[in-house]
Amino acid sequence: MDDSSLRDFFLKPATPAQRQYEALRAVCIDGLTQKEAAERFAYSYGAFRVLVHQFRASLSAGQPPPFLPPHGEGVVLPSRRRTKGLSRPRRLLPTHAR
Repeated sequence: MDDSSLRDFFLKPATPAQRQYEALRAVCIDGLTQKEAAERFAYSYGAFRVLVHQFRASLSAGQPPPFLPPHGEGVVLPSRRRTKGLSRPRRLLPTHAR
């Protein structure tokens, strides 16, 4: 597999769940603006803003985002108190990856 194939896996996600994950990660971790991420991952700006809002709200409520396995299957969610007031959501990993 050449390097361009590796890059394409992340930059051109094949499934809707991976597309959401990569777009949200680009904003939360890589520092892209919401507008830049929306353009890169083929979302309208308005639709992407709603996705970011829903993502933050689900984390604040202690609910897993749609691209993670259901709660109880290796996902540890931060407590509501810990996420409140954060400028951006924390990245969640399955417990076996820690």
